[in-house]
Amino acid sequence: MDYRSEAPEVIRDFLNYHEVIRGHSRKTVDEYYLDLRTFLRFLLRRRGAVDKKTPFDEIDISPVDLDFLAAVDRSEIYDYMSFLSRDRESGHGPRDKRSGLSASSRARKLATLRSLFKYLTVKTGMLEKNPLDGFDSPRTKRSLPKYLSLEESVRLLSSVGGRNAVRDRCILTVFLNCGLRISELAGLDLSDFSEDRLRVLGKGGKERVVYLDGAALATVSAYAALRRDIESDSPALFLSEQKNRISRSTVHRLVKKHLGEAGLAMEGYSAHKLRHTAATLMLKNGVDLRTLQELLGHEHLNTTEIYTHVENSDLRTAARANPLSSFDPGADKDLDK
Repeated sequence: MDYRSEAPEVIRDFLNYHEVIRGHSRKTVDEYYLDLRTFLRFLLRRRGAVDKKTPFDEIDISPVDLDFLAAVDRSEIYDYMSFLSRDRESGHGPRDKRSGLSASSRARKLATLRSLFKYLTVKTGMLEKNPLDGFDSPRTKRSLPKYLSLEESVRLLSSVGGRNAVRDRCILTVFLNCGLRISELAGLDLSDFSEDRLRVLGKGGKERVVYLDGAALATVSAYAALRRDIESDSPALFLSEQKNRISRSTVHRLVKKHLGEAGLAMEGYSAHKLRHTAATLMLKNGVDLRTLQELLGHEHLNTTEIYTHVENSDLRTAARANPLSSFDPGADKDLDK
């Protein structure tokens, strides 16, 4: 996608700021552009600036300028959020069952607008008034992600077999022991492995070093030895059957395949759940939140805090620790008789 040829100048400047100054990835910047394009198309139609017969996805946003954005008011933001909630199709599922975007999707699009108007008011001073000051975000449900128990993790690693067993076991071990994102794992080069560490390129082009424990070091070393004997023009650590860099979709498939073979193919389990498993197991074994934040490559600590949920067994233990847990109110009644 080349937003530079489609976006109005004021939007191009905003996107370039995020890509060049803030160091956000091209994928993130593209998502910002798509969010803003939807918003601007909505405003152009709402204000009667385009023919009503023009399909929404064909509305040209190039006429938008700074004066157009300066006129945005709170009522238009409310109408836009209502549009997203009721009329904007998610693009998933049968067309007759789509009923607008979820609260989390609406919140993300609103966050993009907040960033735009903060840029126009605070960063550049091009606008004096921010229509989103004090604007509430949609309330979202924070569900607890699924994760494997220690026993299930061992079962998964022990069940790996087949032609690519060394590679696949290495991938699963890196997920479970190091907590990498799938894009980070697929992006590893052979040169990123050195001694007992991996150099990982995370979100926004930020590099971090992940140290390997005994099991991870053993599996990565075993696979790296085989990898060096494979003739390939790719610098990638993990290769596909075609000797190219392994794709994210291939990693997704092999994770689901091995989960199924281990009898763990429950709904909702995926490569990302293995990252969540790594974080959960580390927390349960004494790793503090700040260290975990660095290890996972989170920019903000509140992102890491989603991994602080506890199992029901821990809640039961806490309940039993209450000094009143052994009190029997019926015993006192018997004494009164």
